[in-house]
Amino acid sequence: MAGVEAGPTRSEVLAELTAPGGPSELGEAVVRGVPLRVHLTSPQVMRDVHDSTAAHGDRTYTVYAGERVSYAEHRRRVAALARRYAAAGLRRGDRVAVCLRNYPEWEPLCWAAWVSGLVVVPLNAWWQSAELAHAVADAAPRLVVADGERATVLRGLTPDDVPVVVVRGAAEGCLPFGDFLGEVTDDALPDVALDPEDDAFILYTSGTTGRPKGAVGTHRNLCTDVHNRRLTAALGARLTGVAPPAAPGVLLAFPIFHVAGLCGMVSATASGSTIATLYRWDADEALRVIAAERLTSLAGVPTVARDLVRRAAEVPGADLSSFVGVGMGGAPIPPELVRRVAPVGAPSNGYGLTETTAGIAFNAGADYLAAPDAVGRPVPSADVRVVDPGTLADVADGEVGELWFRGPNVVRGYWDAPEATAAAFVDGWFRTGDLGRVDDGVIRVVDRLKDVVIRGGENVYCAAVEAELLEVDGVLDAAVVGVPHPTLGEEVAAVVVHAPGAVPDGAALRERVATRIAAFAAPTRITTTTEPLPRNAVGKVLKRDLRDSLA
Repeated sequence: MAGVEAGPTRSEVLAELTAPGGPSELGEAVVRGVPLRVHLTSPQVMRDVHDSTAAHGDRTYTVYAGERVSYAEHRRRVAALARRYAAAGLRRGDRVAVCLRNYPEWEPLCWAAWVSGLVVVPLNAWWQSAELAHAVADAAPRLVVADGERATVLRGLTPDDVPVVVVRGAAEGCLPFGDFLGEVTDDALPDVALDPEDDAFILYTSGTTGRPKGAVGTHRNLCTDVHNRRLTAALGARLTGVAPPAAPGVLLAFPIFHVAGLCGMVSATASGSTIATLYRWDADEALRVIAAERLTSLAGVPTVARDLVRRAAEVPGADLSSFVGVGMGGAPIPPELVRRVAPVGAPSNGYGLTETTAGIAFNAGADYLAAPDAVGRPVPSADVRVVDPGTLADVADGEVGELWFRGPNVVRGYWDAPEATAAAFVDGWFRTGDLGRVDDGVIRVVDRLKDVVIRGGENVYCAAVEAELLEVDGVLDAAVVGVPHPTLGEEVAAVVVHAPGAVPDGAALRERVATRIAAFAAPTRITTTTEPLPRNAVGKVLKRDLRDSLA
């Protein structure tokens, strides 16, 4: 319409936010020998983020099973723990291993370590003894903290001279958390010099294809993720004209021992959000907490978002009216789920890996609904390449190759693993192992490199087949893998989870894939079940287990 001025473009808003003097100013710096675009404004180290939380006063910080802790009380607990770390002889660079459910002790344990220059080593609470033993031996922590369900096992795996603190329970040879915390008085912190390149965490990869490796992240990595999320929120607010909620609150369903949960906790803290957690995922309990606390968002894996939306539709009077957004990640997100989530809250997707300190690309709101098969654009400080895995040459725009990223949120490498580091990190670029393409700056992930099925010389991208199967009524979940075939090399097999009494027609499933993708991509073997797919703690299907069972 004549006379109506168009609003600023995405590029214009980002340029303004990252320009000199902007809230997320970008400048050039050489980091570990690699020239990068880095954020020049605060925060630069995690103590900067912690210091900023003084502005939140008595606002509720954590909510768990009726327990509430304010930001002010949290700051006092951080200071008390920092003093205890120092009294226990821990010094800058020492490691503190933490193995807990999503209990509210996570937050002060982490922040006390970071303001003290210590390195947090989250241990997967789903691991068995062998995996825990590997991580403890590999990281060599000076202190271990575990909940009552895991403390006895970890006490047995930890050297006798390393203390083990038990949270919410008791175990022989372990110090109760309350005794370790001691007297909580003021929020004065020990004086410790910190640098953006100091190590801040060692996060072990999921280990679905081999022994977990410890990705070593720095203060710069975590602070960059804070900037990235602030930029994404500010960009959305400017482009839509909708201000973020004045009293944000998130139901954090990602496990905090995973990079998405750890970074979700950090970003929520930086924004002054209330963080609510559950003992274990339960959709009915989630609905109750969301309504009671007037939470504004959910952060979790796709299966959690699907479960919440489904249950909300079934429960009379379910109240999600406070919701403004649903953040998903940690596993591929089918387009049909994006559309299903939209009526509840604006959907968003943060794409990244442990090695990229969570999100290195974001897709949200109207952009996500317009392109639900995309993970979005890389953050302004990051660069992306699409590389032929065989020749290592860049492919043309729109062609499929391995996604490589470079930026200040890429970790410095793997703990005490120079060969693995050299293989995955090349001249500052991280090789993700994900296949994807870039169209006009928008990234689409088509599959994990290791999950591609090669059927008679044709590449079948499992994620695309799964997305089509999930569009069929009655299909609740689906996983596609390749299994050996005597002449084709591999054939396409699918495991389809359906509602009781609603077994999908195999011929109709094959026909949908054949007509929407290609005939060679249609599953030749379909197994239907009402049992859930095997998944790890962050919702990724354990395809190795499926291949073994099907083969």
